[in-house]
Amino acid sequence: LPAGGASLRLCSTRATLEGINKPVIDRIIRVDHAGEYGANRIYAGQMAVLGRSSVGPIIQQMWNQEKDHLKKFNELMVAYRVRPTVLLPFWNVAGFVLGAGSALLGKKSAMACTVAVEESISDHYNSQIRTLMEEDPEKYKELLQIIKQFRDDEREHHDIGLEHDAEAAPAYSVLKTAIKLGCKAAIFLSERI
Repeated sequence: LPAGGASLRLCSTRATLEGINKPVIDRIIRVDHAGEYGANRIYAGQMAVLGRSSVGPIIQQMWNQEKDHLKKFNELMVAYRVRPTVLLPFWNVAGFVLGAGSALLGKKSAMACTVAVEESISDHYNSQIRTLMEEDPEKYKELLQIIKQFRDDEREHHDIGLEHDAEAAPAYSVLKTAIKLGCKAAIFLSERI
């Protein structure tokens, strides 16, 4: 095992499973895994349409971070023994369709999609941070650090979307509201199913 690598952290996480609030942690890791999986599919859809455009490298950069997030949640699912949501096949298709569909409406609409999704995810991460802080900030220190870092990455993606004219997309407020409602529904379902 590499010194200081993720494998060692996974072992230390396993050692502390007894003291955790298992239902809360299961819900958090399940929904975050689903969210990062969905975000990966959204960026895959956007890249399929806009990969060779001027925003292709920007979308790829954000997607690379999302790939890292998903990798970490894959590891956490094993470490904490959490089953994935049964809705992953649906999020696979829905995420890609949302990404490709928003990209087909143009670069600005793709960025509006990014703003809506990343705002929803960062708000959700903030809620989880509050929950873990109320539970026991020391016990969940590692998970809190991961969620805070990923929240900051999502806020950065949100800001990148705004910098690339998301608000100039046709029907921006309608598009943003619809996507945020979809994200809330996906979060609600993925936490439970």
